[in-house]
Order: sequence, then C-alpha cells, then structure tokens
Amino acid sequence: MSMAYHPSRWRQGVVLAALSLLLLAWQWSAGAAEPAALESVPLEIDADGERHWLEVELARTSAERQKGLMDRDHLAPDAGMLFLYDEAQPPEGGFWMYRTRIPLDIAFLDAEGRIAAKATMQPCPSPTPRDCPTTLAGVTYHAALEVNAGYFEAHGIEVGACVSWPGREVACQTDSAAVD
Repeated sequence: MSMAYHPSRWRQGVVLAALSLLLLAWQWSAGAAEPAALESVPLEIDADGERHWLEVELARTSAERQKGLMDRDHLAPDAGMLFLYDEAQPPEGGFWMYRTRIPLDIAFLDAEGRIAAKATMQPCPSPTPRDCPTTLAGVTYHAALEVNAGYFEAHGIEVGACVSWPGREVACQTDSAAVD
C-alpha cells in the first residue's frame, strides 16, 4: 500500500504542532513569571516582658498583600506574614480569607508597632470571593501580622504588646521601659 499525500491531514498536523508549541511557550513564560520568594525577617513580640520570636515574610507591595497566605496548606509554628503599608489604613480596612486554607490570627499594629486590635480568622471554603467575610480592623493601622490561629492566646499576647522587626524606624516602648 502506498501512502498518498493529503493536504488536509498535513495542515491538521501543522496546526496541532503549532498549538503544542504555543502551549509549551505559554507554560514556560507563566513559570518564568512566578514571583520571587518574599523577603523573610526575624520579628519580636514583647508581651508584658516576655519575648516571642517569629520568622515572617514581608508583604510590601499591593500585589504581595493581595496574595498574602492564599493557597498554602501549612504555616510553620513560629512563622507568619507581616503586611506593611506606606500610609495609615482606616479602621474600615480589613482582611479576608478567600483562598486561604489555614486558620489565622491577625494583629493590627499602630504607628508605634503596638498591637491595637487582634482577631482570629477561619478559612473561607467558598469559590466565590464575595461570599467570604472580611475581618475589619476597627482601628487605624500601619501594619498587620498574620500567624497560625491560636498563637496569640497560647503565648499570652494581648492588645498593647510591642512588635519590632529590622528596618523599623519607630519602636514602641514596653511598659517597663516607660516606667524607668
């Protein structure tokens, strides 16, 4: 049997090969566009004279803050994410748990780095963002710290605790330092 040349089959093969190449190029470019890992720094919480240390990722840009801890299945026990802002955020500002799989505690930090408010947030299982509740700060804040749910309670960290990290220009004073 001899093979006959069929222009329509040849064109189908060329089209399939071109589509395969485009798909490979798209996957490669999407992988190349993955953001670099966020910068991690040590963070210290002074709660009534007891010091607690965490290793936190810094979310500085709008895109980094929007992504936050979404799509993660685990957060190390002494890890977290620190959301930094250039301007004060209003009390009506807040955080949601859309596509966030792990329960989290959040602390809203004032201009001095003191915890001004805190809350516990549960994952939102809805695939629709508008179905996920927002945890409002209720206070003006300059940064927010997310850690595993239960961390603050387990370590006795309350509103008023002082949070510091490298590069912080203004540091709050602990109650013992204010008395001296």
